Amino acid sequence: MKPNHENNLEKEGSFTLDLRLNQTLKSVQKLLSGRSFPGKVLLSRKGDSLSGIKESASSSNVGGHEIDESMDQNAKGEQVDSHINGSDVVTEFDGTSKAPDESLHQPSSSEPPRVPFGGRATDSARVARFRKELAASTVDLDALRELAWSGVPPDMRPTVWRLLLGYAPPNSDRREMLLALKRQEYLDDLAQYFDISDADRTEEEIHTLRQISVDVPRTVPDVTFFHQTSIQASLERILYIWAIRHPASGYVQGINDLATPFLIVFLSEHFGGDMENWMIAKLSKEKLQHVEADCYWCLSKLLDGIQDHYTFAQPGIQRLVFKLKELVRRIDEPVSKHLEEQSLEYLQFAFRWFNCLLIREIPFTLVTRLWDTYLAEGDSFPEYLVYVCASFLLTWSDQLQQFDFQEMVLFLQHLPTRRWTHQELEMVLSRAFMWRVMFDRSPSHFNSN
Repeated sequence: MKPNHENNLEKEGSFTLDLRLNQTLKSVQKLLSGRSFPGKVLLSRKGDSLSGIKESASSSNVGGHEIDESMDQNAKGEQVDSHINGSDVVTEFDGTSKAPDESLHQPSSSEPPRVPFGGRATDSARVARFRKELAASTVDLDALRELAWSGVPPDMRPTVWRLLLGYAPPNSDRREMLLALKRQEYLDDLAQYFDISDADRTEEEIHTLRQISVDVPRTVPDVTFFHQTSIQASLERILYIWAIRHPASGYVQGINDLATPFLIVFLSEHFGGDMENWMIAKLSKEKLQHVEADCYWCLSKLLDGIQDHYTFAQPGIQRLVFKLKELVRRIDEPVSKHLEEQSLEYLQFAFRWFNCLLIREIPFTLVTRLWDTYLAEGDSFPEYLVYVCASFLLTWSDQLQQFDFQEMVLFLQHLPTRRWTHQELEMVLSRAFMWRVMFDRSPSHFNSN
């Protein structure tokens, strides 16, 4: 028999999972009012996974909420069609619907701009809960992760990200002192490794610095903010110090993209309004050094959990691409078969997704919201990323099945996400979460042939 404290921990974990599932389903219901859920869930055989979710979610009156039975009617049988309205439609961004059309991958530039949708992150009750958690003398990181998963208020994001990554300690009394020590350590590294002449560098270090200096101007090229000389100089310093401190992998293309969300978030503590109007040259040297140091350490913390993504041959990414292929086969067999028939390898499009964590696939204005969920996942992030990529791909399930090889390659290289808002992103994240719960509760679906 298990000790009582182990049973209590298991019950706590189950309660937290059901709470998040309940909240996610309720959120999806609101998002789907008058809209379709893109893609279909196809299970290879009948099982208890979906009915298990239905029973646990609908029977647990968590937080005073119950799952509407209308969300559970499809949790029966071999095929679950997630189109809520029962028709094969594709959701338009303005809430209307129409039949699938190949022209979707060529959005009109004349369309009016849309208002971003990010209500959950700025809901007054959730903001109050964030403030309460952050005001504690010792932050409850588990509670903070639960809150952050659904989005972090922008003004609290710098503090929350430092805590979630383990860069800042939960204890508020020690926080400023430890941050000051880490920032000074970064400055010491700059003096020792960066602010020196090439005569004092090895050939490998010179090559690394040159590669970084070539890649930095290409970083997020469609966002003019990153064209600023001072921003590019900061990125160069951050990336070079990371490469020197991590010789097992060194600098790899793609890591430059991963530094950008941190740079934006930590600069936001010093600027307001649209980032395109931020003038970094006006920031004091000390404040810029603190921003750089925080970026460096948070990037390091993030990459510590996925370092084999960037070692020789990038085995971590290869492994996730294989898992993505298997997951898509289990979820949407028609798409899986079509990709196979057209001889389209997942590495041809998904390698970049995993290498840059989808930064290049969605508008940059949505990246920090996406990363709120990434960082809230903690050690489970690589596993969840596979589900996010599956959900992302199957957003275009119907269109993909209409394309031949060349059309699919072109489509997947230029996905129609330019005008996405938070609403489309929330759909991808929520669906990924629900699929993970389904497969976690019935792992044989994923492992059997």
